[in-house]
Amino acid sequence: MSNFKELDGEALHQIAQELFPICRSITGNGVRKTLDIIDNYIEGYSLVRHEVRSGTPVFDWTVPKEWSIEEAWIKDSKGNTVVNFKDSNLHVLGYSTQVDKIIPLNELQKHLHSLPEQPEAIPYVTSYYEPRWGFCITDKQRKSLTEDDYHVFINSNHFDGSLTYAELLIPGKSKKEILISSYVCHPSLANNELSGPLVSLALINWLAKSESNFYSYRFVFTTETIGTITYLSRNLEHLKNNITAGLVLTCIGDDGDYSTVQSRYGDNLSDKVVQKVLSENYKNDAKIYSFLKRGSDERQYCAPNIDLPITSIMRTKYGVYPEYHTSLDDLTFMTPSGLKGGLDFAKKCIQLFEKNHKYITTKLCEPKLSKYNLYPTLSKKGSSNIARNLLNILAYCDGKNDVIDLANILGISTDEVINLIKIALENKLIEAL
Repeated sequence: MSNFKELDGEALHQIAQELFPICRSITGNGVRKTLDIIDNYIEGYSLVRHEVRSGTPVFDWTVPKEWSIEEAWIKDSKGNTVVNFKDSNLHVLGYSTQVDKIIPLNELQKHLHSLPEQPEAIPYVTSYYEPRWGFCITDKQRKSLTEDDYHVFINSNHFDGSLTYAELLIPGKSKKEILISSYVCHPSLANNELSGPLVSLALINWLAKSESNFYSYRFVFTTETIGTITYLSRNLEHLKNNITAGLVLTCIGDDGDYSTVQSRYGDNLSDKVVQKVLSENYKNDAKIYSFLKRGSDERQYCAPNIDLPITSIMRTKYGVYPEYHTSLDDLTFMTPSGLKGGLDFAKKCIQLFEKNHKYITTKLCEPKLSKYNLYPTLSKKGSSNIARNLLNILAYCDGKNDVIDLANILGISTDEVINLIKIALENKLIEAL
């Protein structure tokens, strides 16, 4: 069990230090080890693991062979190690095939990847579905290589194994579910990889302590794209019948903006809730991106014929910050304060999901509020302003409008609407649908 009484930003950042060195990919023991560590910090629940065998058809895709890697390096003709996988698991092309040979520099260059515009950064590069080998190095290091014969060695293996994903359900009063999805497939990339699962972990422990959740909450830890496609292929009917809304958590631990990538049409319940949270809490820092700017698992959850009511939330959007997919996305870029801000953002979305119901009036015509001590008994100019917002709430509680609709119609905050709804419910002036 966790040693932390509360998984705040500092605690999450400490857990990140355990997770950061693991060499993760779309399959393999890196994923399993990551899930083991996350599971160890979950209180009161446990992850349910699923293994899907290599070669299994999943919609238009096939579960790939499992990949493992033990060792990799480049040495010059004098035996000096030039590049070593032990120094950074980003140094090897993701899913690289085996290699063990001596080649000249001009041949080696064909298998090297670097970023001239970021000479101090190791790029994250993969070749999941086409066999090849390669190394990723800083451009500064690449330019320092001299004419020589280099021994290149990668001890990796592709074999029939399985793809791993995990899920966890926290039951609520309703069987209707909110889906929270994150991925566990990138190697040592902090914000891009670890922030989503870490915030998910904190949300699990936060929600598990409550006995008053209206919705049930389903958490999914999978691998981006192929893992999510696999998950959907095995669970689509249940998800279509039960998911009311949901969030993909990604790049949510830096100190930058708060942002969202909407669903295809930007009009589902999750879009609506996230946009309201952004406008009320992060107005100066909010960035809203259309589905045309997609790049994470909203691509799968919102695909045609899937069309689940999901949206993605982030701090700085993937692909926008220069550290993205490089060794610069490290534990100094993903910060305790960034994780705390991302967690608070996700909590605010969940709190609004919980409160965002529709209501209908129980009275015919306008109710006599003075009967309920909700209206001044002395009528004079301006006296009705005291109860004006409550009367307006009642006027639009026709079963069509939820809390966000009412806030937009009245031009007040969702918190104000929720307080007025509470008063109306206590006096039996409305009822929830």
